Amino acid sequence: MAFLMIVDDDVDFAEAVAAALRSDGHETLVETDPGEVLGLLQRRMPDGVVLDVMFPENPCGGFELAREIGKTHEHLPILMLTAVNSQFPLGFSERDIDSTWLPVSGFLEKPVDFRLLREKVRQLLSVSEAEPRAEH
Repeated sequence: MAFLMIVDDDVDFAEAVAAALRSDGHETLVETDPGEVLGLLQRRMPDGVVLDVMFPENPCGGFELAREIGKTHEHLPILMLTAVNSQFPLGFSERDIDSTWLPVSGFLEKPVDFRLLREKVRQLLSVSEAEPRAEH
């Protein structure tokens, strides 16, 4: 199966996401500090990233991190899990995906339906397998 990185400052939530994905046979790594992610990508490239949007030190940190990841790992699937729409009336959705401004593969709203999360990850990984992965 796949190696997935979960990036979320809520440890309990991130561990629940990891457990749901491990139930499908995936290996997971939970990271609560978005500042550590780029270094972790250098050590071991995941097959996908599940990324929160809002972090205590930066409410837009997930968006910024997605752009940083996209600069060097454009084919790495990123699934954003976010409660940003419930906290701010911005209406972010998959229609906002853009290769430079928001280079992610998909969105899911928090609270997350774990059945839907697992299905979305399966879809993203199947699309990713068909694309070239120069960074692996």
